[in-house]
Amino acid sequence: MTFEKLPRLLREALAARGYQMPTAVQAAVLGADAEGRDLIVSAQTGSGKTVAFGLAIAPQLLGEDGNLPYALKPQALVIAPTRELALQVSRELDWLYGKAGARIATCVGGMDPSKERRSLSHGAHIVVGTPGRLRDHLERGALDLGRLEVAILDEADEMLDMGFREELEEILDATPAERRTLLFSATMPKPIMALARRFQRDALRISTIGEERGHGDIQYQAMTVAPAEIEHGVVNLLRLHEADSALLFCATRDNVRRLHSSLTERGFNAVALSGEHSQSDRNQALQALRDGRARVLVATDVAARGIDLPSLSLVVHVELPRDAETLQHRSGRTGRAGRKGIAVLVVPYPRRKRVEAMLRGARIEAKWIAPPTPADIARGDRERLLAALLAPAEIDDEDRVLARTLLERRTPEEIAAALVRTHRARLPAAEELADAAAPTLQGGRTEGPRPGFEDAIWFRMDVGRRDRADPRWLLPLLCRRGHITKNEIGAIRIGAAETLFEVSRAAAARFAAALKRTANGDSDGEGGIRIEAVEGKPRDTARENRRNGPPPARHKAKPFRKGPKQGRTTRPRA
Repeated sequence: MTFEKLPRLLREALAARGYQMPTAVQAAVLGADAEGRDLIVSAQTGSGKTVAFGLAIAPQLLGEDGNLPYALKPQALVIAPTRELALQVSRELDWLYGKAGARIATCVGGMDPSKERRSLSHGAHIVVGTPGRLRDHLERGALDLGRLEVAILDEADEMLDMGFREELEEILDATPAERRTLLFSATMPKPIMALARRFQRDALRISTIGEERGHGDIQYQAMTVAPAEIEHGVVNLLRLHEADSALLFCATRDNVRRLHSSLTERGFNAVALSGEHSQSDRNQALQALRDGRARVLVATDVAARGIDLPSLSLVVHVELPRDAETLQHRSGRTGRAGRKGIAVLVVPYPRRKRVEAMLRGARIEAKWIAPPTPADIARGDRERLLAALLAPAEIDDEDRVLARTLLERRTPEEIAAALVRTHRARLPAAEELADAAAPTLQGGRTEGPRPGFEDAIWFRMDVGRRDRADPRWLLPLLCRRGHITKNEIGAIRIGAAETLFEVSRAAAARFAAALKRTANGDSDGEGGIRIEAVEGKPRDTARENRRNGPPPARHKAKPFRKGPKQGRTTRPRA
């Protein structure tokens, strides 16, 4: 499918922006079965849905000559959950309908309402706004929806999550009953379907989520890390990629605040967005990212809605998304308009199975990686430094005078070394993650006791190879739960469904007491792993022999033979 059936002015606008073929959602809303009908569309962020609904409403806006007739009252209304998304939608519709002479009024919080009222009074073909501001203009009589032909609810699920149900109902009740209604939502919970039943008629259901998932512009990675070292893993990720803009997702405003403070303390130019930030804070944070004064944004899901950062190349799910839809929605902030992006899930070891299931459900192939090491980061720093210093640059006379002065006082090697040191001093330090410093495992056990562990106390935990248990995350987990150091942990023997390990006798009582204080009912966290002492020493030699050696020889059971029945004579053998 192409754009050939569209009016000439729209085709020219699309060609000027580099559009050659419609995306899946654009082709779906332009299909013959969708023409003139109410639509319920499931499409992900970054799939071209703004242009899609812009094209879908063309029959209601354009006259026979392909131009927009004069309109004192709006013909189309677009409602978006956040100021940023509304402004983004307004910019998209502006270039799409600019050649047709469209007048677009934007009504959002944080802007001068008197200017918005003046813009509405002069007439607008399309009004784009947020629910609260639109309702305010409606109640004050500045917004008249009596001639509205089409209403669009963008990110409808997020508007309901943010508590805008009453505003949406009041706005839609003020529109003509015969209007066309397009509902765009990444997910379709029951409140969305109830809204559709009330305000739509014979709506066509369109879903392109399966077609858009895991598109090639986003490279997905899953980084396994000990639960206690998530923050260190995130720091090393940021240092490894040194992205122009990176977006880190947290689940709560408290975690946003905590991570933002930690990154700022380490020397990252970071800003934060969550429900506790005002509109002025949002504007300043986003402007800092666009200007390059900040390179890292820490945000919650709702606060990040509508954010459009052209330079965003890295998305990090610091806290795991609740489902595959949220994963796609978060990751869709990068890899837009043909640009490449990376989305990394930070996966605590106990949650790996859940993440694997989520990725299968989303039909995403993610590369499983270990946290970057300081050596990995140092190699990347060297490559970036060489590329920056060897790149062509304009040098003025003052620079040459200073360079000659330096050469008179220092050797070229000393000057180059000082330049490298100055560059490295501006970079945050990489973090040392806990390594597998437990005794070397050979076939699941150590060869002989470590010095000081001849009389150690054995403990058992209810995770094993089936749970992908590994010393890399078991060791820091035990140190965190038991309030001991890795030097007080001896052999670690990982079985199929459980793991046995020894603790020095001097630390065993303290370890057992700390276990009781750190245990909790969170089945997915560290505190949900059951750890208990083992009576005596585990008899693992025979167990390992049975597990790894050949099965013991058994006598074959003789087949059961029935005797002759009564009255039957047997033929004598020859």
